[in-house]
Amino acid sequence: MTSPDAHTPQHNAVLVLPHIRVQNANAISSPMTWGFPAITAFTGAMTALERRLGRDAGIAFYGVGVICHHFEAQVTTSGYTRAFHLTRNPVQADGSTAGIVEEGRVHLEITLVFDVRIADTHLEDAQRAALAEQIAHLVAGMRIAGGSVMPALPGAKRQFTKPSLHRVPDGWEGGASDDARNTYGQWFRTLSRRWLPGFALVSRDDLLQTRLAELRTGDPAATALDAWLDLSRWTSRAVERAAPPDSDQPPSVEWVTDPRAGWTVPIPVGFAALSKLHAPGTVSGTRDAHTPFRFVETVWSIGQWVSPHRLKRLGDLVWAPDNDHDPDQPEHQGLYRCVNAYVPPKPLTEPATPAHDSKTH
Repeated sequence: MTSPDAHTPQHNAVLVLPHIRVQNANAISSPMTWGFPAITAFTGAMTALERRLGRDAGIAFYGVGVICHHFEAQVTTSGYTRAFHLTRNPVQADGSTAGIVEEGRVHLEITLVFDVRIADTHLEDAQRAALAEQIAHLVAGMRIAGGSVMPALPGAKRQFTKPSLHRVPDGWEGGASDDARNTYGQWFRTLSRRWLPGFALVSRDDLLQTRLAELRTGDPAATALDAWLDLSRWTSRAVERAAPPDSDQPPSVEWVTDPRAGWTVPIPVGFAALSKLHAPGTVSGTRDAHTPFRFVETVWSIGQWVSPHRLKRLGDLVWAPDNDHDPDQPEHQGLYRCVNAYVPPKPLTEPATPAHDSKTH
């Protein structure tokens, strides 16, 4: 599988696997975050799926988008402190209690949207539907983010639950005509509304850069970690409210929570190299003795959950694996991460008129 730049779409088709139920997926997404699985878990599932299909399937995968419809973390819900529901391991041979390794689990219902290229662009509707069904049947026997894919609940009545493979109309290219862009926009709007209700995970690297610049205006020593931690929490501060001029009451204090750009969350997006690339078989304990190996650490960024009908194009949704590894370029840092080309809407410069009130959208 190649690793294209997310800003240059590679697709001529899109594969949609709707409402996949995943049981006991991994809820510990990194050493510092928990909740929804890391996006690398889904790009890894995409790679595994492509390998299972093989070259003769006539379809190549370039990226994956994730829409979450249901999230049920397996944690305690009483009190202020939450804890994962852990399994009890069998006792050891001498009767002592075996050690417990903490494992976070979550039940999910997700829609996976794959950016794909099909070799035969003249497939009929029935042929594309058959290929989509074949892929869905293969996914049913796989693991996604460490969880098991479960069949649909009996008696579930939902529309658009069948897998589908759609041709992508022209219009996403930079030099496309207005008519082509309008056709593409209408096609994507129709498709994205089938993913409601739900929320799509997109990248907000821009928020991290903006917050870092804001922090450095007051503290030149602020780092990207400070900005990431600041965006990862709810911050409340005490604001003094002056009493009315004709009142004898003292000034009051009100706790105000800083506004946020939306439903933003800290997320892991890949890995950064900690060592040089070791030759295959030179590091003991690796799972594959035929592949070069290097030690890495997690790379974090900021993501945002966005309703699918807010997206404008497929590139806003899809995450694509990317890396700067090149054996002939030793100055490269060995960054392996997933990139997403989401473009946030421009902020309104004028107050909305009553005819465009947010309740009407």
